[in-house]
Amino acid sequence: MKYKIYNILHIAIFMALLFPSCKEEIVSDENPVPNIQFISISSTKLKQFTDSLVVTLKYKDGDGDLGDVSADTLSIYVRDSRLSKPDYYHLFPLSPINNKLSIDGLLNIKIKNIFLLSTSPSETTKFEIKLKDRAKNWSNTIFTPNIEIIP
Repeated sequence: MKYKIYNILHIAIFMALLFPSCKEEIVSDENPVPNIQFISISSTKLKQFTDSLVVTLKYKDGDGDLGDVSADTLSIYVRDSRLSKPDYYHLFPLSPINNKLSIDGLLNIKIKNIFLLSTSPSETTKFEIKLKDRAKNWSNTIFTPNIEIIP
């Protein structure tokens, strides 16, 4: 009997050392603040109210907390240079929630309903864009090239 308890105790200690945790979490030592880089835009000339602009960004986030499951969370900041206030958009999660892992990839942001502010035959603008992660860290800011808007 003494040997059975002794063996069971050894097995239990061995298992505890071999499998210290049931939950796997990958921890990254990379920068947890998101970083974005401008890649491209779909067009440099748009017809107001008709054409949409697609901005392609490259993103990198050291802890992978970009995006949120709640559609009420607005974490994409987009400001038309002709306007003082930005628009905000929802970003779906770019990695599994509750896992801390470094992520990178391409993100397409579609900007609709671009319009002329005056009666002039055309206007030029550019867009300022940044992302916010779930820890409330803002990425760096990127700017698109100039875009011509026509009636």
